[in-house]
Amino acid sequence: MNIPVPPILIDENVWLLPYPLKMFGADLRRNVTVVRLMCGQLLIHSTAPFIAEDVASIRRLGEPAWLLDGVLRHDTFARQGRDAFPGIPYLAPEGFSELAGVKTAPIIPPPDEWIGELDALEIQGMDDMRDTVILHKTSRTLIITELLFNFSDDQPLWTELLLRAAIGGEHHPGMSRPYRHAVKDEAAFIASMRTILEWDFDRIIVGHGDVMERDGKDKLRAALVHAGFAI
Repeated sequence: MNIPVPPILIDENVWLLPYPLKMFGADLRRNVTVVRLMCGQLLIHSTAPFIAEDVASIRRLGEPAWLLDGVLRHDTFARQGRDAFPGIPYLAPEGFSELAGVKTAPIIPPPDEWIGELDALEIQGMDDMRDTVILHKTSRTLIITELLFNFSDDQPLWTELLLRAAIGGEHHPGMSRPYRHAVKDEAAFIASMRTILEWDFDRIIVGHGDVMERDGKDKLRAALVHAGFAI
């Protein structure tokens, strides 16, 4: 039986719902970010095994207007997300619909309602993932899906071993090996990273792990260099 996951206030108009995500016996977490626009409409970033109490909690924050999954390999809970929030646009990268079996619309170009509040950029050079990052301008928050994981060093032994196998010893934050290997055009990928690093943000909300509340830009740059990219 699933337990309700109440929204945690991260900043004005930004909430986090951290769901458990068990993989090989370790909890890698699945973070859902909810952003409320000035008009009261909500972007629900990432899907999860929502239950009725979760849906009610989210609806109390505003009017759900968009559901979003930012990368092709993020379809685990696509059907649950669609069932929990029917009738609103489901934004996802090209090719997601075929993988998930649900109808989606492109993230890029972003909806007109986002102008001035949310920016979106699809990371180039990795067509097998088509990862998209979101910037909430007012709170200076970068919302990412798979670009980085962020787990502290005090994880349970099995979780730590799995993280070391998937990411390496540096996972606070760190880029997973599968993600690094998905980069096929390094020049295009680096160009995207440089564009992101020009954005005005300090906080990073990751798809898996702990929120980076400050110095997010420096931590992103350091993680990219550690992964072997000449930023």
